[in-house]
Amino acid sequence: MSWPSSVVATLVLCQCLCLVVVSAYAPPNTVAPPAISRATNLPNKIFKWRNFQVRYQKALPSVPSKGTAVLVHGLFVNSDHWRYTLKGLAEAGYTAYALDLLGSGYSSKPAPSCAESRELVCGELPRFRDNDGIKRNIMLGTAKGGSRIATEIDLKHPCGSPYNFYTWAEQISDFTEQIVMPETNEKGVTLVSNSIGTISAFQSVLDRPDLYNGVFVVNPNFRELHSAEIPFSKIAMPVIRSVQSLLRSKGQGLFDALAKPSTVKQILMEPYAISEAVDDELVDVLLTPLLTPGASDVVFDTLSYSSGPLPEQQLSEDTFPKHKTPVWILYGSEDPWTPGARVEKMADLESVERVICLDGVGHCPHDEAPDMVNPLLMQFMERVREPLLKNVNESMSQKII
Repeated sequence: MSWPSSVVATLVLCQCLCLVVVSAYAPPNTVAPPAISRATNLPNKIFKWRNFQVRYQKALPSVPSKGTAVLVHGLFVNSDHWRYTLKGLAEAGYTAYALDLLGSGYSSKPAPSCAESRELVCGELPRFRDNDGIKRNIMLGTAKGGSRIATEIDLKHPCGSPYNFYTWAEQISDFTEQIVMPETNEKGVTLVSNSIGTISAFQSVLDRPDLYNGVFVVNPNFRELHSAEIPFSKIAMPVIRSVQSLLRSKGQGLFDALAKPSTVKQILMEPYAISEAVDDELVDVLLTPLLTPGASDVVFDTLSYSSGPLPEQQLSEDTFPKHKTPVWILYGSEDPWTPGARVEKMADLESVERVICLDGVGHCPHDEAPDMVNPLLMQFMERVREPLLKNVNESMSQKII
């Protein structure tokens, strides 16, 4: 039996309309980025991740690539913060990608309380369905370089938000597997991280050790407001949670007052020891995305995230590929947020090969003093190539024999 031509025409029309609607669909709180990044002069590209938009940038060398890095930014910034690192890697012969984590930059910013968003992206849901999400009796460092036992590390976001390190880790791994590896044919990718982006990077390695060959850390962050970092947390945390709740419900006025170029420039002067690095370009590329729909909700939600994994705990996990995935850690001697003695203590961890202090710089050395950071990063990129070059040389020797 054949369909009447009028029915066929109607079905075709409906199908076309559906395709138009799907292609035009934009997830909530999603803004298109500029065609070209002001900070890097690179095209802004889009990765569609679980129905959401992820902005990323890609820098290519002018010669055959020697390897590939994925750059993971820190708190309340975005991929433009890697403006000098992207350029440095490409000039040294490497392919470099930098992405905006969900809720940051020009990536989508779904409402933290949106149930649909949680189901689509929240990395905590499958992990903690059948357990309490608490690590017990974990060795952590102290600001003076000592050690202590944290009786409990609460891994779950107190509000059940999708903005957590497990979500971001899955985003990084999916981006690496779906975009980076098909485009580069790499067997292993190097992660480069700054500040709390380091926790997302470490979690990516824990989740997908098959994707990565090393982690280069620029100033880790130990998350001073984490419940495991707060003294007398049983007493202090209820007060902190009340303040966090107040900010989530009533904080928009404060956000609007602070989200001005002059104020942002002044705020950046605290973590930046080299004040000349805080130029108008930096302020613009960091502030403009923070003025897009949904950004303030993400900011206050993230400030409420007094839980989640911590760096020493992650690197001490039995599943961290200690011998396959080396870790180098840099830190600035003038960093007001990251205690240098605690960073130095991380050298005791089996997975950490080197800890390097950079004199005279603060929390963002990659942007303050790229001339200090980039040469060390290129050394690390050569370091992670060693196993590959060894395998190639052995293969060639066998052929000659």
